[in-house]
Amino acid sequence: MPDIQLFKYFESIDDPRQQGKVVHKLFDIIFLAVSAVISGCQGWEDIEDFGHDRLDWLRKYVPLEQGIPRHDTIARVMSRIDMTQFQDSFSSWMKDCSKLTQGDVVAIDGKRLKGSFNQSDRRDALYMVSAFACENGVVLAQCPVDKKSNEITALPELLELLEIKGCLVTIDA
Repeated sequence: MPDIQLFKYFESIDDPRQQGKVVHKLFDIIFLAVSAVISGCQGWEDIEDFGHDRLDWLRKYVPLEQGIPRHDTIARVMSRIDMTQFQDSFSSWMKDCSKLTQGDVVAIDGKRLKGSFNQSDRRDALYMVSAFACENGVVLAQCPVDKKSNEITALPELLELLEIKGCLVTIDA
């Protein structure tokens, strides 16, 4: 099995599960979820299906000794990890994968997350502000927008996460 450099970015994430009950390694689940989402999967069942369909490829990088976890296990584990730790890990990985150079364009924009609203009254949707590296085609970082605020208040927090000296930054009004 090759030495997977991605592990170093996510090894600092605390595993919230009771260790005596752990069947699937935390990094195996994170690797599966990240790989699936990057490939276009949009839900927990899609992620599980992706794992079954690409098990041989996934095992080139992570052992998955117990096979692919069920979608409810993936959802439960991913929802219990510290999202700040995950965001920091993911952002560090993205920064190393996509170095920005002088004059690169970073587009900052806010979006409502699809399907994030309360199903009963269709309110309380989640909003995120994202920084997108146009030349590299990747999101460098994201920050949530406070429910009682607007995108502008999230910008300073987002900009703190980025190293964009010399880049052209665009912000959608």
